[in-house]
Amino acid sequence: MKKREYATVVEQREIAAGIYSMWLQTEQIAEAAVAGQFLSIYSRDESRMLPRPISICELDRKKGSVRIVYRVAGKGTEEFSRMKAGEKLPVLGPLGNGFPLKKKKAILMGGGIGIPPMVQLAKELDGEVQIIAGYRDELFLTEELERYGRLLIATEDGSAGTRGNVLDAVRENGVTGELIYACGPLSMLRAVKEYASRRGMECYLSMEERMACGIGACLACVCRSAETDSHTHVHNKRVCKDGPVFLSTEVEL
Repeated sequence: MKKREYATVVEQREIAAGIYSMWLQTEQIAEAAVAGQFLSIYSRDESRMLPRPISICELDRKKGSVRIVYRVAGKGTEEFSRMKAGEKLPVLGPLGNGFPLKKKKAILMGGGIGIPPMVQLAKELDGEVQIIAGYRDELFLTEELERYGRLLIATEDGSAGTRGNVLDAVRENGVTGELIYACGPLSMLRAVKEYASRRGMECYLSMEERMACGIGACLACVCRSAETDSHTHVHNKRVCKDGPVFLSTEVEL
């Protein structure tokens, strides 16, 4: 059940250039959330009316806290990056659907700021977990990912792991599995969907789209779907409401 409340910043630190990790104290959201969902976080500046959607990186249900990891990309996220422990932020969540948890040999693929959702997902999966993390250059969240599965790294500049993208790392290391979970930029998701289709693998994609309301009312974040949407009666799905996680065969990329 989604709820808007004022969450308290517990801890914040920069974990890579322009990438911040923030723990928020929010008991009800922490209790209700699952891997793959996101939060809408509002600016305290009333001139910025729309919230910023940020995926859930990690949950600590015992402490009632939620971790987000985000990139500073504009004035809203720059404001968040300046916040200190004890300050409060308006938050709505948890929003969207999560990854279905299946007991199969899983391959988790995260690219860039699509890496954070893989932490909680890897933590919750019961079975063999292989994690492929793709970076432009500087690494982050590697210690957390290594706790919950076998981690392989790809970097665009070749500074760590495989030179190239997540699928290059899969091929170079002979990674095999029964199921794929992926989150990242559209070009990566398109390639992952094609890879899964050629191998007949079940595949779930977490879509990254610009959002406005975050609750499915405004239709600002639609993606093209294979089937007709019951809400709009056209080939669209709302990423915030019907997603952000989709079976790869549900969406056209």
